[in-house]
Amino acid sequence: MTVTRFAPSPTGFLHVGNLRTALFNHLIARKAGGTFILRLDDTDPERSTEEFATAIQEDLAWLGLTWDRMERQSERLGRYAEAADELRARARFYEAFETPTELDLKRKKQLNMGLPPVYDRAALALSEAERDRLRAERGPGVWRFKLIQERIVWEDGILGPISIDAGSVSDPVLIRADGQVLYTLASVVDDMDMGITHVVRGSDHVTNTATQIQIIEALGGTPPAFAHHSLLTGAQGEALSKRLGTLSLRDLRKAGVEPMALLSFMARIGSSQPVELARSLDELAEGFDLAHFGAAPTKFDADDLWPLTARSLQETPFEEMADEIAALGVPDAIARDFWDVARANIGTRAELAEWWTLFRDGATPVVEAEDRDFVAEAFAMLAEPPYDAGTWAAWTNAVKDATGRKGKALFMPLRKAVTGRASGPEMADVMRLLRKKPTL
Repeated sequence: MTVTRFAPSPTGFLHVGNLRTALFNHLIARKAGGTFILRLDDTDPERSTEEFATAIQEDLAWLGLTWDRMERQSERLGRYAEAADELRARARFYEAFETPTELDLKRKKQLNMGLPPVYDRAALALSEAERDRLRAERGPGVWRFKLIQERIVWEDGILGPISIDAGSVSDPVLIRADGQVLYTLASVVDDMDMGITHVVRGSDHVTNTATQIQIIEALGGTPPAFAHHSLLTGAQGEALSKRLGTLSLRDLRKAGVEPMALLSFMARIGSSQPVELARSLDELAEGFDLAHFGAAPTKFDADDLWPLTARSLQETPFEEMADEIAALGVPDAIARDFWDVARANIGTRAELAEWWTLFRDGATPVVEAEDRDFVAEAFAMLAEPPYDAGTWAAWTNAVKDATGRKGKALFMPLRKAVTGRASGPEMADVMRLLRKKPTL
């Protein structure tokens, strides 16, 4: 059974970088008929909030990224304590007491000597009496995992063969001095207990993966299959890290991005496959394969979402829009015709209301000074509604005969006067949906 997970921290709103991780794990599980777990990494009581936890669930639900079950790390603290005891019993966990200032001085000294700035394991040489004295002076220490200093290797699902020398990595802190269990330990214990088979996350976690593989093995587990996708950059290749706050999923939703447009885009950028609009997550999952992705940074340009959003709306059947159209007040008798006309002329759902206002109340006419008398004469020749599919042709023919105008000089001033726009649906369709006679 394939089991994947998405494990965000409820310390902020989800952004496009988070979505990439969530989507990849979701598609892998769905394609294999497996299980997708939403796991809230909420062991930080100061930064984690229920507001953000709720927001994460709302954003995923909007996109249709449903989960088979949800877990909270804050409810598993006892299990992490058991794991910590196991590591102590196996001599793979030790307490260290250096202050941040002392650690910084050590790093600077190592760098000056041309050595890698890794923790020197001085705490391992402390006697029990020295540890007691430091606890009395400074309070509890941090708990570090003792790495076996050998090469850690794995076959990454995207990056290929990875080999990291554990001697070039500091023994990671797994429990802070205040007792807070950190991500590195909690994630390992959860992945083992929950039977996670595949972990896909950003390439900034590669070093974490190396240390976690040793932690898993120290606890008697088998590492899952790991894959690390590239990080997103801006359209010009700039780092997105400072802009992710403006690319939250709820901001994109508020702006009018359609879910399948966003999902289709995120499922293909950075891969060898072209971006194509999918109609469902099942369709996306069927064609999803990590082998198509590369290690190079992936450019993300939010402007690319708008053509996909427009196409997504154009391909949406009336049945999926019926309630939304009814909520605008569109009569049932013309609701389907309204959608057929409007959907090819909107970029977001919000624009539907603008078109219904035009059809219901009329537009503010746009009339050039030299066309004002012509438009007034033409409007005088137009009967009161209701209009039908032949009204536009009959009206413009009559105006042509009366005024001598033809071609663009005839049609464009009338289009702009009726709709307030220089482009849009076929005017025959506009006329049959108008509820009021156009007027200057």
